[in-house]
Amino acid sequence: MTYKILIAGAGLGGLTAASCLMKAGHQVEVYEQAPKLGEIGAGIQISANAMHVLRDLGLETAIRAAGVHPAAYVFRLFDSGEEIQRFSLSEEHESKHGAPYTQLHRADFHDMLAHKAQEFDPNVVRLDKKVTGYTEHEDGVTLHFADGTSARGDLLIAADGLKSVIRGQMFGETVATYTGDAAWRLTVPIERLSAEGQLERAMSVFVGPGKHAVCYYLRGGDLLNFVGCVETDDISEESWTVKYPWENLKEDFRGWNPNIQAVIDAADRDACYRWSLHYRKPITNWSTKRVTLLGDAAHPTLPYLAQGAAMAIEDGAVLTRALAMRQSIPDALQLYQRNRIDRTARIVEQSTANRTLFHLPSEQAIRDAFAKRNEGEDRNKWLYSYNPLTVPLV
Repeated sequence: MTYKILIAGAGLGGLTAASCLMKAGHQVEVYEQAPKLGEIGAGIQISANAMHVLRDLGLETAIRAAGVHPAAYVFRLFDSGEEIQRFSLSEEHESKHGAPYTQLHRADFHDMLAHKAQEFDPNVVRLDKKVTGYTEHEDGVTLHFADGTSARGDLLIAADGLKSVIRGQMFGETVATYTGDAAWRLTVPIERLSAEGQLERAMSVFVGPGKHAVCYYLRGGDLLNFVGCVETDDISEESWTVKYPWENLKEDFRGWNPNIQAVIDAADRDACYRWSLHYRKPITNWSTKRVTLLGDAAHPTLPYLAQGAAMAIEDGAVLTRALAMRQSIPDALQLYQRNRIDRTARIVEQSTANRTLFHLPSEQAIRDAFAKRNEGEDRNKWLYSYNPLTVPLV
């Protein structure tokens, strides 16, 4: 059975779900509040668990061409740069899990997903449509917009992000608790980097008291992505588009490794962004009879495990399978959430726990913690090994 499906939000999760659903034969309409289709942010990481879905959509070749395949995931001490743990990615990741680990620019990835969805239906995305709520009927659902118009379908998928209007109507306001961290982000063209700023082509994580920094390459290695998470009482807006003074960034990482100093020194002084990170407790119900949540609307997570987009991509694939496996939409939505809630909650909680691991108060505490934990073995066992196209749905 095929349905007319409405999706609120044309972000990475909404567009992936749209293509999965259209590939399965459903009619899909995606409604996006922005007047122009696009994506903000910088780097994004696509591990094998998400790449299985993107391969099925025919995007693997484009992703491989646009991205970088890091050799390893490397944890280093904040000041000396000493390596404290490493696990292989690149060829080993693909050999273990059947798909590559790729780092690419969010804007490039969003463009790929938009073009793929528009291959199925050139008019699939409707812009400048701010969602205000929905009305659920026995035989369908109506989505309402700020301009006074509405759309009706058999099913509504809320892919409208961590501040989801639809989730708010379904379950009330979700309490957001400030974590104590703010995250800096910036990108630097490699030609602007000094020799000290030329890091190995790997996922480099520098960990230290009260903060950590992540560096990796984008766009074939032409761009270096930097994310720096710092503990601070200076709470800013929860937005990726808020600029903060470069001088504050420099001060936050004073005394850190020369690699980090070189990256910060090479940054565009007027393009340093910082947002405050908030924790939201995982919820245990995502659905009504005709409405369900996907991506950050369902399971917003902190960026300490690099799985936010991957979870949304997995969601779209599993929801598509669930609709094919059940005769009614309510039964399909229960199958979908039953098979997603525990996994996404585990990712959210593991990401939250990593904040503690990455911010331990001394070098000795960091050494001791990593000596007891094998990050690569743990992630390979349950995180990267998941295939949303083949995992049994029960």
